[in-house]
Amino acid sequence: PEALESPGPFAGGIPAGARTHSVGCDVGVELTERLLQYLRQQRGTAQELKPLLRQQLLQLLPTPPPEQLPATPTVVLVVGVNGSGKTTTAAKLAWRWKCLGKQPLLAAADTFRAAAIEQLAQWAERLGIPLIRQQYGADPAAVAYDALRAAQARAADVLIVDTAGRLHTKTPLMAELEKLVRVLRKLDPTAPHEVFLVLDAATGHNALLQAAGFARHLPLTGVVLTKLDGSAKGGMAFAVAAQFGVPIRYVGVGEGAEELLPFHPESFVDALLGTDAASEQVQEWRPQEPFGKPS
Repeated sequence: PEALESPGPFAGGIPAGARTHSVGCDVGVELTERLLQYLRQQRGTAQELKPLLRQQLLQLLPTPPPEQLPATPTVVLVVGVNGSGKTTTAAKLAWRWKCLGKQPLLAAADTFRAAAIEQLAQWAERLGIPLIRQQYGADPAAVAYDALRAAQARAADVLIVDTAGRLHTKTPLMAELEKLVRVLRKLDPTAPHEVFLVLDAATGHNALLQAAGFARHLPLTGVVLTKLDGSAKGGMAFAVAAQFGVPIRYVGVGEGAEELLPFHPESFVDALLGTDAASEQVQEWRPQEPFGKPS
């Protein structure tokens, strides 16, 4: 939505600057109206209201849980539509855990696209991470099953399953995901332990529709927001988090394997509002440990 401007410094109880910030964030029409309603109840200049808006935005974001693996192996499903950066995210997750001293295993369960299998294979080879794959057109559930058996046999710490990119409106493809979960649970009744929905930061309102579609079929545990290195600010993540209670877990801030970083709500909100801290957002997101060669 476009920013709302007013003819004077104070209009309808909301300073023009605060209105511009709240509506210009691209957090969605419904959420924008909620924020505007809150601001109408406050008094002050734009500069005085800005911290209140920041506080409201932070309260909308569920706190990400600690970065840990709850089981051995922890099974992570990576889901999303084609073009969101899903396959790349799966590889980056594996690399991150490898750099943290864990033993990851990748599974190429996106068997509907030969290019996806090859893309993940190239990542796996480059990063030195083992990959379970079958030929193009294989049953995705069978790939995931074989991968979990391998992860258990090898005592891997985490299995990252790249699933087929699908439109959230395609029920048969969503049914394939449900089948994959059922098959995994034959080996581990608690699997999957994490289900990450990958969203392109530039998705806009369609992010809500995507999240709703996947949430109907899977227990989403987190969102990975990709492509934040461009002009997109990812404001719709607020609407997704507020409506579904799903925390943002990671953000992609570049093409490198090391540029998938834990989500920091404060840095994200400051960047969205254009505060002084925004220019340092990527630096603040970077982990303390060096992400060069895994130890």
